[in-house]
Amino acid sequence: MKSIPIFKILLFISLLLGLFTFSLANAQTVSANKKSQQENFNKLYKVAKKQLGKKYVYGSTGPKSFDCSGFVKYVYKHGYGKNLPRTAQAQYRSSIKVSKHHLKPGDLVFFGGSKRSIYHVGMYIGKGKMIDSQNRGVVRENVKAPWWHAVGYSRIMK
Repeated sequence: MKSIPIFKILLFISLLLGLFTFSLANAQTVSANKKSQQENFNKLYKVAKKQLGKKYVYGSTGPKSFDCSGFVKYVYKHGYGKNLPRTAQAQYRSSIKVSKHHLKPGDLVFFGGSKRSIYHVGMYIGKGKMIDSQNRGVVRENVKAPWWHAVGYSRIMK
């Protein structure tokens, strides 16, 4: 029977320990990122909920009334400290695109005829719902509705 040199055994054990340590550190990082994302969303949503029921006025950026992009701009400025562009089209252009399947609370949903003709934006709040400012004022509603045609999704990074 051939014996395995001790250094090969020690090398194998150290590789296993390194792999375990890396996996543990990676799991802790993922957990911390999820917690951070949830905290960021909570801040955004707290600001957004305070605006529920406020009236829609085209071109308005708050705090007494909003249009859709003015509402999103206001929520991100006051809940996240992030200054977004003024229009829905510009907000889409300046943000990181995500797929519908990777949508997370706090992400933005854009509506229009195409990605080049966006006319509405709302903030995704989870479970197929968003909060936005439209002709009924600031409301919570389903992302999927007969009057909306979603054309893109994005994430705002701090």
